[in-house]
Amino acid sequence: MIDIPVIETARLRLRAPEARDFEAYAAFRASDRARLLGGPYTRGQAFDQICSIIGHWHMRGFGRWMVADRVTDAPLGIVGLFYPEDWPEPEIAWSVFEDAEGQGIAEEAARAARAHAYDTLGWTTAISLIDPANTRSVALAQRLGCKDGETFEHAALGTLHIWRHPSPEALS
Repeated sequence: MIDIPVIETARLRLRAPEARDFEAYAAFRASDRARLLGGPYTRGQAFDQICSIIGHWHMRGFGRWMVADRVTDAPLGIVGLFYPEDWPEPEIAWSVFEDAEGQGIAEEAARAARAHAYDTLGWTTAISLIDPANTRSVALAQRLGCKDGETFEHAALGTLHIWRHPSPEALS
């Protein structure tokens, strides 16, 4: 059994992805909004990806959560800790679905995920890998206090910028 903790913020619940979240997730992954994440993707690919999100928890002991509205439990996006085999370092990653964009959802969830990484898992650093054309994610990284300083060449995604999060000490 995989233990995926639930984190609650003022407006959000970060929880394990569930089967009922798949339609919203598949719609996001099939949309043009997923092009900066390597997409758009087919339903079959989206299914494999949501299963991979759950499997990441099993393999690494941490992962990404489904971000849900705290009152309605409606899925709003995927945010959390990500470290695939071909990544340079552990990442704090975020993607919000179209209806949730522009409301501070990604920022609220990313701050909660970073606090979990630092306070619960003992991470001392974290990055976010961002396609430089993803201006909304760049702006969020800046609001989170991240600094852009290096690049990473990914075989499928191309050149990504490494945005370094402030250390736990710097956030204190």
